[in-house]
Amino acid sequence: MKILLLCSAFNGLSQRVWLELRASGHEVEVALPSGASSMAVAVARADPELIVCPFLRERVPEEVWANHRTIIIHPGPLGDRGPSALDWAVADAERVWGVTALQAVEEMDAGPVWATRTFAVGAETPRKSSLYNGPVADAAVELVHEVVGKAADPGFAPRPLGRGAAEVIGRARPLMRQEDRAFSWADDTAHVLRRIRCGDGSPGVRTELLGLPVSVFDAHPAADAGPGEPGSVAALRHGAILVRTGDGALWVGHARPVPQDGEATIKLPAATVLGERLAGVPALPTTFEPDDDKRGYREIAYRRVGPIGTLAFSFYNGAMSTSQCRRLAAALRHAAAQDTTVLVLRGGEVFSNGIHLNAIEAAPRPAMEAWYNINAVNDVCRGIIQCVRQLVVAAVEGNAGAGGVMLALGADQVLLRQGVVLNPHYRTMGLYGSEYWTFVLPRRAGRPEAERLTTRCLPVGTDEALRLGLADAVLPRHPVAFEEALDDHLQRLVRDQERLVAAKRDRLSSDLERKPLEAYRAEELGRMNEDIFADRHGFAASRRAFVTKRRGTAGSGGHVGSGGHGGSSGEPPRQ
Repeated sequence: MKILLLCSAFNGLSQRVWLELRASGHEVEVALPSGASSMAVAVARADPELIVCPFLRERVPEEVWANHRTIIIHPGPLGDRGPSALDWAVADAERVWGVTALQAVEEMDAGPVWATRTFAVGAETPRKSSLYNGPVADAAVELVHEVVGKAADPGFAPRPLGRGAAEVIGRARPLMRQEDRAFSWADDTAHVLRRIRCGDGSPGVRTELLGLPVSVFDAHPAADAGPGEPGSVAALRHGAILVRTGDGALWVGHARPVPQDGEATIKLPAATVLGERLAGVPALPTTFEPDDDKRGYREIAYRRVGPIGTLAFSFYNGAMSTSQCRRLAAALRHAAAQDTTVLVLRGGEVFSNGIHLNAIEAAPRPAMEAWYNINAVNDVCRGIIQCVRQLVVAAVEGNAGAGGVMLALGADQVLLRQGVVLNPHYRTMGLYGSEYWTFVLPRRAGRPEAERLTTRCLPVGTDEALRLGLADAVLPRHPVAFEEALDDHLQRLVRDQERLVAAKRDRLSSDLERKPLEAYRAEELGRMNEDIFADRHGFAASRRAFVTKRRGTAGSGGHVGSGGHGGSSGEPPRQ
């Protein structure tokens, strides 16, 4: 079937839908319209049999939906309507949520129903981005497959949305505005957490910290911070700040100054935004060993269970700044020095997207910061490649892009969670790339395939990654099933570790006799020097557009392939 995806961004969800539909044998195009007229132009050019909108902020114009079957994937249960579905779901602590496929009509989210799914949210308040990238994305992909199957059935007719039916658990709700998100630091911790997480990763929630108006993001529960006024800062760690609430405290990881007079501001670690205002606030020590003290917020932790050591790192949106990379490199050295037989690398909701574009753009000298950042990531990747005492396994549970993919490929085995999307390329950001990609990528996929992957700039799904040699196994999507399969796989590696490590050492020694690892790094950095300092391919402008979330030039029906560096993170709609 000839299918057109209308999307506001080629993000994690839309990439995943594109990959799965193509794998099912369909002819799929993607358009990124910037308004009704460009949407109509894109549809006229593609002339599809079916239009699916997995992530679309704009209203579909009548000239499109009246002439083409157009299906909206709405991130809410049957009956839910409005542009802030996930925001309200988190803010209202909904325990059951869903996704619905509706045919586009004049009234938004009110068309005939093609399919719907519901799922349990759980008792712990999720971040909006976690809800979107997890159960919402999974349900959306299922619905798209169901919709395409029904579209091929001449006898299928969607059913009207029956507002009074028992299965209709949603309702019409307005755009959530800042006044709807508002809270006081004197409120109870659970309330503040819901308010912040319903705006994560965009648009955040406006408040004030130490006299500075900011939007806050990335909140985490904490134990009591000791006596002090609500809104005061008790401690800081890894760029996050511990803020007192009415009955406890929360860690706030990121903030963005409220713009003044139309200026552009950048989301950064909260401690960076507050700067000198934090003078005198104690910094908690950095350790790699896990503890049960929730007051000890950490981005990196090492845990050992018998012969298996796990180095877990969770960086917001998968971006890795210079300081984060240096801490991760130190943690890697600590983990590699243990007498374990297997070392597992586990990223967070997003495995990694490589260098931290926001931190680079905000630096006084962005080019120098980019240079420091890429060298710091390289040090992490070198530590992974040269770890020869243990078998290194990258367990990739979330999407990865650019240098984050290459970091994983430096491991001896790469295990992907089903449905993960990889973007193993740099050039849409105007960079040649580093992270030893010229060594690890051809080593796994071969040189012709490495050239194709880094120049065509298209996402790679799990099945293709397995076929190309970028992955050694694909594990189940469901979190519990993933953990069970991961444990089974690791236990098998432990039993065969001696043989596998010996083979690894022999191959690495042979490969590096032909060309030393530092030669790959020097050649890559020679190209990166021109990209960063001479800006030969527009890195500065591309970075600025990415950081400020400006629309690209592909708005009038731009085709797939316009996804940029780190585009796999899949943030939910910005409102």
